[in-house]
This record gives sequence, C-alpha cells and structure tokens, in this order.
Amino acid sequence: MSTSEGTGVRVSRAAFYRLRARGQAPKLIKLSNGQIRCRRSDLNAWWAAHEIAA
Repeated sequence: MSTSEGTGVRVSRAAFYRLRARGQAPKLIKLSNGQIRCRRSDLNAWWAAHEIAA
C-alpha cells in the first residue's frame, strides 16, 4: 500500500506512521474530515533534504 498514491513516493503505512511519530515526516495538514495531506512543496523540500547523493 502507498500512503501517497499518485506522487511516486512508495512507503508502507506503518513506515510512514513511524516517521511521523519520530517527527521525521514532511509537514502535514489535517483536514476537517480527519484525513491528512502534505503539500507538494513540503514533500519536495523534505525529499530533497533526505536525498542521498549517489
């Protein structure tokens, strides 16, 4: 399962929640219906900060 379908970021739900609990996930927004979302700009910034130079 992908927690961010359509974005190309594939991570299990459990792994995502572990990152979130540790404060290592990108900035999230909680919607009024209880769902969480991440702005594309926040995701890109987080991804760039965690990218390993190859």
